[in-house]
Amino acid sequence: MRDGVMNQMRAKAVEVWRQHGLLDEPVNIQARILSAEEAIGSPGEGFKLQTGRERMMEAEFRGAKGQAFTDLFGDFSGTLADIAAMPLKDNFRRAVFVSAMNATLCRLGLCDRTVHCRDKGPSECADRLQEHLLARHPRARLTLVGLQPKFVAALSKSFELRVLDLDPDNIGKEFFGVRIEGPEQERDAVSWAELLVVTGSTVANGTIGQFLVERPTIVFGVSAAGAAALMGWERFCANAS
Repeated sequence: MRDGVMNQMRAKAVEVWRQHGLLDEPVNIQARILSAEEAIGSPGEGFKLQTGRERMMEAEFRGAKGQAFTDLFGDFSGTLADIAAMPLKDNFRRAVFVSAMNATLCRLGLCDRTVHCRDKGPSECADRLQEHLLARHPRARLTLVGLQPKFVAALSKSFELRVLDLDPDNIGKEFFGVRIEGPEQERDAVSWAELLVVTGSTVANGTIGQFLVERPTIVFGVSAAGAAALMGWERFCANAS
């Protein structure tokens, strides 16, 4: 399932690049590691970008920027043809592909909100997500995939909520009265949920296919911008640019 979704996504992205003649021209895609301050400003405590474990990689293409959240980061410079041929075998390569896809699709006008919000943005986004879900899924049992502290604070007020995360430093801890669960609880938490709210980081780490199940699923964040546009997924991202 993992490889199938990623391969479908890449095939769609490469076809867009081919249709617009981008594979045949010399294009330079730079992906750089953003510091926490550059990426999100000062949104408050608890964000992974502030722990040093993960970073936001940023690609720039013809003035448009695209980002991807990853735990395996580094620099990359090459062409879209290079990226099209790159085996997506680890989180670094997937982040290169995802950030480049986000930047190019943004430049082509096929997706938007590809740069992370800063400072008060995450709190405002959480409040708007709560309003959005209350209007559309008012009594749903909700599983949040990917710890986002502001989301937990807002959603735990209005929903039966479970939270899944991959970071061992978070698993077992409580945030706003909700105990964070890990991969061993994933199947149960997904089956229990009537609605999944899934971080776009699952696109960059290749696990998104595990959450495309037969129940409503909403992806959130900048990492999912291009993927949601190409694959037809519902996406929520209130305050990114």
